[in-house]
Amino acid sequence: MLRPYRGAAQIDRMVPVRDIDLARRRLIGGSLALAALGALPGTVAAEALRPTAAQSRGPFYPRNLPLEQDADLARVAGAPGPAQGRIVHLFGRLRDESGRQVAGARVEIWQCNAFGRYHHPGDTSAQPLDPGFQGYGRAAADAQGAYRFRTIKPVAYGSRAPHIHFAVTPPGAGRSLITQMYVAGEPANESDFLLNGVRDPESRAALIVALGSGEAIEPGTLAANFDIVLARSAFGRA
Repeated sequence: MLRPYRGAAQIDRMVPVRDIDLARRRLIGGSLALAALGALPGTVAAEALRPTAAQSRGPFYPRNLPLEQDADLARVAGAPGPAQGRIVHLFGRLRDESGRQVAGARVEIWQCNAFGRYHHPGDTSAQPLDPGFQGYGRAAADAQGAYRFRTIKPVAYGSRAPHIHFAVTPPGAGRSLITQMYVAGEPANESDFLLNGVRDPESRAALIVALGSGEAIEPGTLAANFDIVLARSAFGRA
């Protein structure tokens, strides 16, 4: 049985890559093409990939970053307990439009807590804060363009469907992609104005991710695979 997590370094030690890969293969439903692409660094797709749709940063990107900024949002040092909510292991790969994996990119995520409140002074909701939830995390994509986080299942916020904010910045002088990940099967997806503002059906569908079992990684958890494609403009290319 896994011991409690205490940050990104411990995630790397305690969660074997083979378990992440196993959960990822289950979530993508055994797609041979995608599995082959993810397994071969530098593989180039036969056709240009569709860039991930940009979304609003929203008003609650942290004004001041938390003291802990690691990839484990569900545990905060000194807090009386872990985060409220169902744990989700969130992972994926970063690629450019040609299918090349983007190593070294900075990946940031932020979301509201299990009660529907952001850890931000501008959120004046009556919902409680959660001292065990970090609210924001940061990771770097590895040599294969892979990233991963340990967080909680997103919940609805006001009229918004459950979502997690992403900011992905390629290495060098790259331009950040701001986007959001949504949860498959959520009724509020049908009315969310930002999600439905993405007019292209394929681009919109690519933002919606199924939550599967995370048992191969940590008992009682969920897992989500959200792959991101950066447009040429993110690298300063026309």
